[in-house]
Amino acid sequence: MTTSGSSSTPATRKPRWPWVMMLLLLAGLSAGGYYAYQRTKPTDGEGGPPGMGPGGPRPGAAAGGPSGGRRFGGEPRVGSALAVRTDLPVHLSALGTVTAIESVVVRSRVEGELQSLHFTEGQRVKKGDLLAQIDPRAFEVELAQGQAAKARNQALLVNAKEDLARYETLLAQDSIAAQQVSNQRSLVRQYEAAVLADDATIANAQLSLKYARITAPISGRVGLRQATPGNIVRTSDTNGLLTLTQEAPISVVFALPEPQLAQVRSAIARGGLPVEARDRENRTVLATGTLRILDNQIDVATGTVKAKAIFANDDGALFPNQFVNVRLRVDTLAGVTVVPVTAIQRGASGPFVYVIGEDRKAVMRPVKVGVLEGEQQQVTDGLQPGERVVTDGVDRLREGDTVKLDDAPPGGRAGRGDGRPGGAAGGKGGERSGGERRAAPAAP
Repeated sequence: MTTSGSSSTPATRKPRWPWVMMLLLLAGLSAGGYYAYQRTKPTDGEGGPPGMGPGGPRPGAAAGGPSGGRRFGGEPRVGSALAVRTDLPVHLSALGTVTAIESVVVRSRVEGELQSLHFTEGQRVKKGDLLAQIDPRAFEVELAQGQAAKARNQALLVNAKEDLARYETLLAQDSIAAQQVSNQRSLVRQYEAAVLADDATIANAQLSLKYARITAPISGRVGLRQATPGNIVRTSDTNGLLTLTQEAPISVVFALPEPQLAQVRSAIARGGLPVEARDRENRTVLATGTLRILDNQIDVATGTVKAKAIFANDDGALFPNQFVNVRLRVDTLAGVTVVPVTAIQRGASGPFVYVIGEDRKAVMRPVKVGVLEGEQQQVTDGLQPGERVVTDGVDRLREGDTVKLDDAPPGGRAGRGDGRPGGAAGGKGGERSGGERRAAPAAP
């Protein structure tokens, strides 16, 4: 059965196209505004501040500095240096510990009351200097007792020898028994042994008196005292009275990797191998010495061999147990080509550099590298002395770009040995109206 009346209809949906059109309109206005801003933005030489054109610095960089890059085209500004031919020293580096050649814990060799100390903490003393005095009275009494016992036994020995001489005369006259003569001979021998024992007692007392005066066994520097006068010191005391350490000369012990062993031994065979001891930051040379010895075996756990260098240390620059950086000069490469290490770049096919020609075009050239010494990198193939390479600004550079060179110092070098620009810091960038400066002439 059909029910009369109108059926319910779904609510009418509002169209969404006006919102879409409004968003498209706003996007178009934004794009147009950005385009107009770029067209009206001043460029280098068009009223903008010096050095802020296409070749000017990146935001936050000093105007005209080496970090000025290419933002909207133009020639990138780079730092450069010349490849040079020079003698390059070869060094090996290691971590070492300063070790005293001799260090002695001074202990008392006799027991008794500590009467006095004859040093101040930190004092430098020589071998044989008096350091402390133990109360000697007990040892003086022992010495006197031993000397008295010896005198008594010597008197008895003399008397026994005289009796033996009389007994032997009577025995020759057959006026005394042979057994009595034999007993007298044994008595003489007993007194002789007693005199020898007294000599030992006297020597022991004299030695105790000597040990009561504690003297320096080596020359060196006194450490902190471990006992004060009035205390009873014993031979079993663990800490002793003080520690005496020799500081001049002094040694540095360090470890060298096994692959470097042959190179070091070869340098030793050519003569004394100089060694530098440097501070923790590896900047300051504390002392210069000579490699004295290599250990007779390689540590299989670490693959290294221990070495010891000796330093005069007259100025006390090295301190026992101090951590130092060790530098050994094992060779000198004569007449090799070197560039600042910042000029060497790494790619998928190996190291390369950007070479700047006379037309100021940067050309990427693969090279082979050798020894790295500080900030200097040896180039064994691919580069000739006198060629100019890029040391700074490589991130803004492409193959074949014409570049702007930073101001070069007199002599035509556009960079220093450390790879930083040779011009004054914060040089003027874009000071010519055209936003371009002439490239520094290449050195012959």
